[in-house]
Amino acid sequence: MATNEAVKNQLAQKSSQVAKKEPAPEQTLNALLKRMGPEIQRALPKHMDADRIARIALTAVRTTPKLLECDQTSFLAAIMQSAQLGVEPNTGLGQAYLIPYGKQVQFQLGYKGLIDLAVRSGQYKAIYAHEVYANDEFEFSYGLIKDLIHKPAAVPEGEPVGYYAVYHLKNGGYDFVYWTRERIENHAQKFSQAVQKGWTSPWKTNYDAMAKKTVLKEVLKYAPKSIELQKTVEADSTIKTEINEDMSSVIDVTDYTVLDEKPEVTEETKEKKPSVHDQTLV
Repeated sequence: MATNEAVKNQLAQKSSQVAKKEPAPEQTLNALLKRMGPEIQRALPKHMDADRIARIALTAVRTTPKLLECDQTSFLAAIMQSAQLGVEPNTGLGQAYLIPYGKQVQFQLGYKGLIDLAVRSGQYKAIYAHEVYANDEFEFSYGLIKDLIHKPAAVPEGEPVGYYAVYHLKNGGYDFVYWTRERIENHAQKFSQAVQKGWTSPWKTNYDAMAKKTVLKEVLKYAPKSIELQKTVEADSTIKTEINEDMSSVIDVTDYTVLDEKPEVTEETKEKKPSVHDQTLV
């Protein structure tokens, strides 16, 4: 009887613990998103709504569970940045990504998102980026008159040897930038902590997309930009821990020296590698 009584007591204690168990992180996040719904809605463009952003956020944590281990404020801040820019993170559109960096969440634009936002500014007739292979017909010249000719090979050989980005303005102006693969890699090594530390990042999982984004950001340095587009460029690869109706006014608190874990990019969150002729943005 004593043994049976002990078992009953243990079962009662377990039942009590289950009853007192805190809600799952996903449930907590869901409740937090619902609570933030009105604030998110105020920041959204007309074609998006808070419920959709909440669904996207929950999908993101299902495909990248490590996001649930991150600071929820930085997660919400990344969601808010995405909402205010009008891009959808961690979807097949490849517009933007929420990436765990240590215990914080980093917001990263995809090159497709950068192109979309540039086009939305109303100044650009076209903007695109391409990779160049060794057996392509390719030549370019800078100077008083800039020119670029690229005729892709029917069957590309090996890895790309370079990347270029081009924009055409509605007023007739244009510009382009071409970087060799070596220059891209030197840039990544100099400015990307993930590359320097050998972390898993889009530079490993989707090199071409990151290379295209690099040359796109470079050519946009010399392009006429609206205030909105400038804010877009500045929002890329940032970590923020405050919520504001204007997320561009919140400072980036990225501090890689305190990261104790490698950032995680899963098969679901990385961009699908675009084809040679896919020219829409990372």
